[in-house]
Amino acid sequence: MRHRCRVRSAALAATLVSVLAATACGPSQPAIDPGYLTVGVRSAPNNLDPRIGTDEASGRVAQLIYSRLMRIDEQLRVVPNLASRLDNPDPLTYIATLRSGVRFHDGHELTAKDVVYTFGSFLDPAFVSPYKGAFRMLASVRALDTYVVEFKLKEPFGSFPIQLVFPIVPADAGNSLRTSPIGTGPYRFVRYAVDDEVVLSAFDGYWDGRPQNKGVILKVIPDETMRGLELRKGSIDLVINDLPPDIAYQLQKDNLRLTQAPGVDYSYIAFNMRDRLLSDKRVRHAIAYAVDRDAIVTYLRRGLATPAIGILAPMAWAFEPSVVQFAHDPARAKHLLDEAGYPDPDGDGPRTRFTLTLKTSTDEFFRLQATVLQQALREVGIGVEVNSYEFATMYADVLKGNFQLVTMQWVGVTDPDMLRRVFHSSQIPPSGFNRGHYSNPAVDALIDAAGAAATESERRRDYSEAQKLIAEDAPYISLWYKTHVAVTQPGITGLRLGPQADMLSLKDVKKAVPDGRVSS
Repeated sequence: MRHRCRVRSAALAATLVSVLAATACGPSQPAIDPGYLTVGVRSAPNNLDPRIGTDEASGRVAQLIYSRLMRIDEQLRVVPNLASRLDNPDPLTYIATLRSGVRFHDGHELTAKDVVYTFGSFLDPAFVSPYKGAFRMLASVRALDTYVVEFKLKEPFGSFPIQLVFPIVPADAGNSLRTSPIGTGPYRFVRYAVDDEVVLSAFDGYWDGRPQNKGVILKVIPDETMRGLELRKGSIDLVINDLPPDIAYQLQKDNLRLTQAPGVDYSYIAFNMRDRLLSDKRVRHAIAYAVDRDAIVTYLRRGLATPAIGILAPMAWAFEPSVVQFAHDPARAKHLLDEAGYPDPDGDGPRTRFTLTLKTSTDEFFRLQATVLQQALREVGIGVEVNSYEFATMYADVLKGNFQLVTMQWVGVTDPDMLRRVFHSSQIPPSGFNRGHYSNPAVDALIDAAGAAATESERRRDYSEAQKLIAEDAPYISLWYKTHVAVTQPGITGLRLGPQADMLSLKDVKKAVPDGRVSS
């Protein structure tokens, strides 16, 4: 398998080398202003109102234009941001005290009225937003004075503060934000050329210090190879997490810079627990032992990932390391399959113990990864039929439970309440994300206890025990955590990627302009 990984990765890299070489001398397109950062992105935003737009591109724009009431730190804890403090005087009450002197881009000061309007939108029956479900526990929000906001819950919910990691919009903005956003973030909106670029200028009055550059242009380049070519030509300054590992690897060899950081995106294989074969834990464990995560990380991901343990990343405050882990052990996998009653009919011959169907997306990397998984399972006597689909088609099947095995990713997992949304028996679609119909009453009880716990230590204790049981049951097989990667021109400095690779980090980036000076 390692040999196959190397060969396929080398083929992809060779293709890129030939294309880059053919276009290296092509003309580069001038930036609007040499002091602006031009960032290549793969898709355009759908809606510039952060209360509505849920796609990745809309979220990236929101990170630059708006500031959030709370933020997530390096240990994935919720800490103050626009709020200077958050108090929890009783299990049903949270009180946020705002910073004074924070200004919106139009000059008016942020007050409790703006916060109440933002979160009150989700309590308005007439307001349509995909985020409304996240605020199901919120009973009311009101201003206690100019800078103090009270949130009342319907029942105790220890994970509520993460819902406050949300952009604050100006009061009574209505529908105007969809096309003309106004926030308190480091950049102010200039224009949006649909499916082409979003132009933002530095906001001198930003409460956390003026950006270190003149502005940001988010340039839409849908094709991943073209994003690499534009970097090579110098017509864009950087790309964050929008290049496959082979292209990033090649561009580093071409003297561009790579900035890396551990991430929280989680890749996994999910089982349909209602399937006759996969309902047997021994079969699930056998599949886990058959998979060689190290080979996938080393050769397919070019080292731009780390082997995963569970849905929570190691930097998370609630992460539990002492769980069942599955090293690559084909012999043990074969033994478990024999024990489960599925002997290999002809030893190392061509016949299989049984055959499973693995669904994946048409993305080139994930199709290649599926091929590697297919080979690994074949080596322990399990036949795998790989079916790749456009993501929307595959996702619809997953929601219906129409799969045996599927490879997917969870992006930006920051709160341990994700364990409830993915593994609690009450969260089977359409209610939640328990798409494999996993059920364990003991896990449910621990997750419920963690959600109602009064202290972080109690929550951590319950989440830890839940992670141990989930790992033993193996409704998922963990593959890898993505390593965040930014590829930049040599003249770009100051970029630092956090656990979420938030675009907010662009405010600290400096760019050397053609005359050798640094833009600011």
